Amino acid sequence: MTIIPEQKTPPTNAWVASIAAVFDPVFARLEQWANLVERYAARPGSVAERAELDPLVERLVIRAFADSDGTVIGAGFVSAPHFLGWHLAWWLGGQNAASPRLPADGIRHLETLEDPLDENFRDYTALEWWRVPAQTGRRHITGPYVDYLCTDEYTLTLTLPVYRGVELIGVVGIDLSVDEIERDLVPLLSTDAVAVTVINASGRVVVSTDTHLATGALLRLPGLTRLLADPAPTDAAVGLHGAHTFQWCGRTGLAVVAGPAADRAPD
Repeated sequence: MTIIPEQKTPPTNAWVASIAAVFDPVFARLEQWANLVERYAARPGSVAERAELDPLVERLVIRAFADSDGTVIGAGFVSAPHFLGWHLAWWLGGQNAASPRLPADGIRHLETLEDPLDENFRDYTALEWWRVPAQTGRRHITGPYVDYLCTDEYTLTLTLPVYRGVELIGVVGIDLSVDEIERDLVPLLSTDAVAVTVINASGRVVVSTDTHLATGALLRLPGLTRLLADPAPTDAAVGLHGAHTFQWCGRTGLAVVAGPAADRAPD
């Protein structure tokens, strides 16, 4: 008689819950920020000014840094050019590598070029963290990428559009340290049975228990591109090539892939 070993189902729902527990509160905070800025911009008979809005955003940012235990490394509001001009009400924290002279609990305003005629000016509305939420009207996660402008380290930027009526007036956003997220998530994702990888909507690795998969690398599995591009994604786990499973992580914009380590089959 042949005895077939019991196949243990990977704890996909537990992984999804762990991932959502990291990112959902950040988006909830951004939704609160968006609501406050929208209420400020909608005041009857008043004109929005940087001198008024920036202190409001700074107070919100200070609380985000204080609550984050080092995970938040940048945050703020970025104006649509027609609203407050080319303006970033954005702050960096003392635990940010780009702020070496600040105390760990300090923050500093990010100084940027706001003159579009300057030869070094950069149009941020062309960047993913602005472009995608502006086009979709929804929350978005950009990265992981090395943010040479703000952080000089692997970063995830979570952004949410802000409106005055139906008019886009900017985005609110928070930069998260991938290193800190990895420290929080990897112990919760680790299992002896399979390698677990968290990817963004473009298939790039955010964190992985597979040591062969580097942060920012493109995960290549047959069928993965199709699942990522599905206009009506399901929350249920879906089978992939080579005993892998794929599942979206709620409304985070991230997905979890579980299966044998270092499977690099072409898509």
